[in-house]
Amino acid sequence: MVPRCLTIAGSDSGGGAGIQADLKAFAAAGCHGSTAIVALTAQNTLGVTAVQELPPAFVEAQLAAVFDDIGVDAAKTGMLFSHVLIETVADFLGERGVPLVVDPVMVASSGAKLLEDDAVETLVGRLFPLATVVTPNLLEAEVLAGGGGTRQELAERIHELGARAVVVTGGHGEEAVDHLFDGNEHVEIPFDRHEVAATHGAGCTHSATVAALLARGESLADAARGAAQAASEAVRHGLTEIGGGEGPVDVLGIRSRV
Repeated sequence: MVPRCLTIAGSDSGGGAGIQADLKAFAAAGCHGSTAIVALTAQNTLGVTAVQELPPAFVEAQLAAVFDDIGVDAAKTGMLFSHVLIETVADFLGERGVPLVVDPVMVASSGAKLLEDDAVETLVGRLFPLATVVTPNLLEAEVLAGGGGTRQELAERIHELGARAVVVTGGHGEEAVDHLFDGNEHVEIPFDRHEVAATHGAGCTHSATVAALLARGESLADAARGAAQAASEAVRHGLTEIGGGEGPVDVLGIRSRV
């Protein structure tokens, strides 16, 4: 059977990040992708101009529709926006027990806020305990951990918050290294960093690929390695000519077909 992956996140009207990036990453990793959209954004390569939160009952209806018919081998969360939506998602997933990747999306690459201030505590308290792995970038990790430090130190502090495993990604900062900590072992995952002005959706691509590879039965360490490679290559082939800002990553190799 084709592995089935679910993204629970926001929609990016520009097609570069959010559920659009997740679906492309699922397909690139050989999985069927389904969605539960929690918010709509008016967004392009220059920024986010508006966010429309969807009703919690409708989010729950989407989740039920996917689980009841299609099924889910692994899921990921991205932008969840509010504590109400996080509670809705946590209540539903808490009864399902599927492998879950939590990408704690807080701020868009353009600087727009994608998680309300009063929702961070709910994200940590409700979703982290359900997660197979949490995948913050360096800036998100510092917020969650309550201060700076090495990726190793940040991962340990986030693990103490209730996450079973943590990957602090290396897209930001000086070192091109993701750091995985599963509560017992620290694993450094180096990758090639490409100076290409097309990184929009890189974090979504990374976390979605982790979910897809978990759905395919890979270990967490191997899924993290595969995701680092996929995100790096997606940036390398990024579509710099799309839009006037930071272009979208290309995980499907679209440029090679033009």
